[in-house]
Amino acid sequence: MSSSIFLGTRKGLIEVQKQPTGWAIARVSFPGVPVPMLRHDPRSGLLHAAVEHGHYGTKFQTSADGGATWEERACPTYPPKPDDVPDTICQMSQQPIPWSLKKIWALEPSGADQLGVLWCGTIPGGLFKSSDDGQSWQLVESLWNEPRRANWFGGGADWPGIHSICVDPRDSHHITIAISCGGVWQSCDGGETWANDSVGLQADFMPPDQIDDPDVQDPHLIVSCAASPDHLWMQHHNGIFRSSDGGTQWQRLRSKEPSDFGFAVAVHPQDPETAWFVPGAYDDMRIPVDAALCVMRTRDGGQTFEACRKGLPQEHAYHLVYRHCLDVTGDGRTLAFGSTTGSVWISEDGGDSWDRLSAELPPIYAVRFGGG
Repeated sequence: MSSSIFLGTRKGLIEVQKQPTGWAIARVSFPGVPVPMLRHDPRSGLLHAAVEHGHYGTKFQTSADGGATWEERACPTYPPKPDDVPDTICQMSQQPIPWSLKKIWALEPSGADQLGVLWCGTIPGGLFKSSDDGQSWQLVESLWNEPRRANWFGGGADWPGIHSICVDPRDSHHITIAISCGGVWQSCDGGETWANDSVGLQADFMPPDQIDDPDVQDPHLIVSCAASPDHLWMQHHNGIFRSSDGGTQWQRLRSKEPSDFGFAVAVHPQDPETAWFVPGAYDDMRIPVDAALCVMRTRDGGQTFEACRKGLPQEHAYHLVYRHCLDVTGDGRTLAFGSTTGSVWISEDGGDSWDRLSAELPPIYAVRFGGG
């Protein structure tokens, strides 16, 4: 089991460690500075973090000693827009989509056969690749130059954004990404070419004749099962979806108790039939249903769901859990999630019961297990 939980927050990177007496905060890096994304690379042991310095922009930091010390590395940078390339107009704002980094929204290491390769998803919808552990980055132009990118638009953000990257552990050239709002895209050749695989998704917020349009889907997060990568789970703006064929086709799962709206999803690394979600009241309220917090779990591939509530507040709870704020250890036993109110809960029995680590932290942007 991982011995550390890393919390990217509005006011720094907080490391939580397992102690003989329980989980406790052990260290804070970049105090006072937003950390929207982080990722532990199990291949190298490196810990990567995006650190937003306001007027000074985003910095990319890497630690080789579990967060004790940090080294600044290159940050993904968009090339200058050529004069002869027309603007791409965002369908939501009707403004030109910028050629500049607004946020690092996803980090994912490639497979064991591609040491040093990292993938980075950003707002405004660009995908970057590093072949040297973040020392340098290249914009994946095949996706950025995709003509259908003109159909993408911002969901909760002003611009389109890539927030999910899944690399098939059996084939590092097979990459699945998710875009809000732009659907699910896959490459089978390491990013040279792309196809939109959003068959079965439904965008209820669109006019009836556009509900099935693959380019306007708003997946909130996609995760794949490590032991069975063909099984992917999605929390979509309009429900919970599941794929058992590697993300080519999706099945909508109906759950009425308490809600199938939310942002976060985690799948059991060894059991593709087990997944967890943190539901909320649909859509613009962004609070738990009836102000009672729960984690929703399925153990039969989405045929049934159960609301796990033990240890979670059941009245006057106004917690929103962002899409990257729920994580699970490799054995599927320990989970952790954090909320916009600065609360963090940990379960060591697969979600049956929860203990609150703290209620005084800054708003949580990302929760990641790391180390071991």
